[in-house]
Amino acid sequence: MKMLAVPATVLALWAVSAQAATNDEIAKRLEPVGQVCVQGKECKGMEVAAASSGGGAKAPKDVIAKHCNACHGTGLLGAPKIGDKAAWKERADHQGGLDGILAKAITGINAMPPKGTCADCTDEELKGAIKEMSGL
Repeated sequence: MKMLAVPATVLALWAVSAQAATNDEIAKRLEPVGQVCVQGKECKGMEVAAASSGGGAKAPKDVIAKHCNACHGTGLLGAPKIGDKAAWKERADHQGGLDGILAKAITGINAMPPKGTCADCTDEELKGAIKEMSGL
């Protein structure tokens, strides 16, 4: 009987220590991988990320080159081409002017996704790009 008690005790101690290590490992795996910081709110420990996300306004030509040119440069899927004032004016007339076109650009229209893939563009940056492309 004594022979069984020793291995059972060793096994019980091993199981307890293994369980403690497992709980620590589980807690480590459940730690968040990141944090969300809302602009204008205090974000402790995220000063570097908040500061690096800033920057100046994007120039209309840069927005167009990076986000608009692929479709509006060629007229892909019916997108009005850059510099085609007649096509842009027709859209403006049907959608309520430049502000109407901007509203559609923000929400997306037909095959164009919201903000035309420039999710971090401000409304003013988008408006500048639309003015540049349309000549309105």
